Amino acid sequence: MEVKVVREILEANEVIAKQNKELFSQKGVYVLNLMGAPGTGKTTLLEKTIEMVKDRWPLAVIEGDIATSRDAERVARYGVQVVQINTGGACHLDGNMVREGLKALNLDGIRLLLVENVGNLVCPAEFNIGEDDKVMVLSVTEGDDKPLKYPLMFQVSSLLILNKVDLLPYVDFDLEKFRDFTRKVNPRLEVIEVSCKTGQGLQRWIEWLQGRLEGRR
Repeated sequence: MEVKVVREILEANEVIAKQNKELFSQKGVYVLNLMGAPGTGKTTLLEKTIEMVKDRWPLAVIEGDIATSRDAERVARYGVQVVQINTGGACHLDGNMVREGLKALNLDGIRLLLVENVGNLVCPAEFNIGEDDKVMVLSVTEGDDKPLKYPLMFQVSSLLILNKVDLLPYVDFDLEKFRDFTRKVNPRLEVIEVSCKTGQGLQRWIEWLQGRLEGRR
């Protein structure tokens, strides 16, 4: 019975996610679903991204979290449209939550919608929201075994951003082992090594994003 219920929930979500995707397509908006555990630096990466592209592409942001509006307040300082979705305990955003959040945004003229999902390495990977790409953020402080422990997140992502690489000399993280584990789980997954503190890799990330937007058009 439990398996049937879970399947029905996922199927219902797919219907709404498809409707969201149709809306995004009509508006000409490229949508990125940013996923990762708490503390990986998702919001900081989001801030750096907005700084680098807001004058190039009109954008909006959806912030997902269990509670508080702290992340939305951080993003709002950059003068972009942002809406906070508090799940009240749910470990992910789903299609319906995003559809409700869109009511607070004006997508006319928007090229890029960045969605920061709830911090979790499991649930966000299972629920589509109508996005064009899922991008996973992992930090070197989490350990190099995560591809083996959370394979679905790595399998469904179009890109993996390995953040906080400036800390590599100070943490027990085997970069070569991590690359090998990642290739075993998803041989096609591109990895960009980034430090939001030093700026390493950020330009490559923006170039990847530009390529996706151009492809979307």
